[in-house]
Amino acid sequence: MIDPDSIQSHYTIMDMARQELTYEEVAAAASRLQGEGRQVTIDTVRDALGSGTPTAIHRHLAAWRAEHAAPPAPPQAQLPEALLADLARWAQQFAEEAGSPAREALARHESDMAALREAGEALEAERDDLQRDLDDAGRARDEALATIAEREEEIERLNAELRNARQVAMDALVGKAKDQLAIEGKDAQLADLRQQLERNLAATATQSDARLAAEMELVGAATARDSLANEVRDLRAQIAALRKK
Repeated sequence: MIDPDSIQSHYTIMDMARQELTYEEVAAAASRLQGEGRQVTIDTVRDALGSGTPTAIHRHLAAWRAEHAAPPAPPQAQLPEALLADLARWAQQFAEEAGSPAREALARHESDMAALREAGEALEAERDDLQRDLDDAGRARDEALATIAEREEEIERLNAELRNARQVAMDALVGKAKDQLAIEGKDAQLADLRQQLERNLAATATQSDARLAAEMELVGAATARDSLANEVRDLRAQIAALRKK
């Protein structure tokens, strides 16, 4: 019967008798095998080295793999085509159902924007019409102001002529009265007549001013001008008649 202790002792002696492999030797052999496209295993490394115990080669080969061996590529997840087709149909349906409210809201928004644009265009057109009316009113106002200014100048001129005619008529009447009273030698009558003439002229002037204002308000500057012209003509006729006496 073989003694196990003797077998272990035999292998121990054989391992000690052999030269111990280094990491560099195992690494060089593994790299060479990998470069040649061969599998790197304990047996292929041991064959390449021609010696070495599996234990020693395994220890160094594990260290080399941890340092140099590329990590295995993760397995790619492959889904069945039927499942992919079902997922695609579900995704399309979900997108349509989820996007329906957004599309409706977008349609409402576009409709509101169109209505707002139409309302804005209508307001702009109305604004342009109002601006044209305002411009026309401004021009009409300017023309009216210019006309009023011209009529005021005409009225002022006619008033000046009327005052001059009144003064001439008054001077003529006073002169005629003076001549008549001087001839008759009645100074008291001359004073009374002068006062009477002044009162008459004042009343006539007041009535004429009131009539002139009323006529100007009723028929305008043109009618007032004609009235003033007629009054001046009458006063001139009176003056001429007084001078003939």
